[in-house]
Amino acid sequence: MSDLLRAPAELKYAEELDWLESVDDSPKPFAWRLSPKMVRLFVLGSERADGLDREISQKWFGDRSIVERAIVTLASDRGLLLIGDPGTGKSWLAELLAAAISRNSTLVVQGTAGTTEDHIKYSWNVSMVIAKGQSRESMIPSPIMTAMEAGSIGRFEELTRSTSDVQDALISILSEKYISVPELDSDGIVFAKPGFSVIATANSRDRGVNDLSSALKRRFNFVRIPVVTNKKSEAEIVRFRTEELLRRHQIELDVPPTLLDVLLRSFGDLRAAAASAGSDDEKLESALSTAEQIGVLEDAVLHSNFFGERALTARTLASSLVGSLARREPEDLAILNKYLHGVVEPRSKDEGGDWPEFLDGGRDAIATLS
Repeated sequence: MSDLLRAPAELKYAEELDWLESVDDSPKPFAWRLSPKMVRLFVLGSERADGLDREISQKWFGDRSIVERAIVTLASDRGLLLIGDPGTGKSWLAELLAAAISRNSTLVVQGTAGTTEDHIKYSWNVSMVIAKGQSRESMIPSPIMTAMEAGSIGRFEELTRSTSDVQDALISILSEKYISVPELDSDGIVFAKPGFSVIATANSRDRGVNDLSSALKRRFNFVRIPVVTNKKSEAEIVRFRTEELLRRHQIELDVPPTLLDVLLRSFGDLRAAAASAGSDDEKLESALSTAEQIGVLEDAVLHSNFFGERALTARTLASSLVGSLARREPEDLAILNKYLHGVVEPRSKDEGGDWPEFLDGGRDAIATLS
């Protein structure tokens, strides 16, 4: 995998999946590669009570019941819709589930304003059609059709970003479990094999962009992914993702626990300020998600490795935070400046530690951007 920028979960964790499959003696629905219990264990990691001969790493950090409900839904004849705020791990959970169940998480349709019905059904190889006419050989199946034919999991990212006619085309697939190809005289229906299902994701902040119809909603089980508010859980997520980054870039650099605490508390403070703000102008444009928190730390780690002293400092962390979160000028800069003077400055006097250097780094970054 060293020559891949980002390996899909089924390749990244292939050795774990192979081992789990070899020891899995529980009943499996349809053509699933792992049983529901093993799918849950792959996603959430093993515990001593599981009695396994080896440890399975935790890959998604969240409530156990959310994962179990998602797995049960995929074993039924309904689609799964993961809905939540940006950065709550919806896509990552969908990828892990598809990897564990089908060993293929790459059958993905990305929902955008430009997504068409062809993207979820099929299109044609024009040169082959001209040479030999329309046939199954000249047809280009969509990722969803490929998943239907294989009896595996298809994924649809950002469902509410796609237009209503695209969403309507998905209704028949989820209800009838086949796709009709009227251009073909014979063999004109592609049926879904047992095990086929769709995992869709939707951003709760996109409400009103392209609302789902009642008919489509009935074809999905909704599983809401909450924002991580537990400080310990969020620290585990950030640490997990950062360790992956360091391994991928082969960087030997420690993230001091005190600096991780500074980052977590800063995001907590900014979220609290956003919750009490009276208008959108008083809120950062950033969603202040865990994913953005990881991005801030990633930026600081890379900057420290390439341009610093190969040691993460509070000054670099503050500069990364301001640079990542200041998207509007002057509104976001004013909010961050207010936070530094109203919260970080008193805290640096009372607690000391990394806070004074964090304050100086934030001030310098704001001055540079102003």
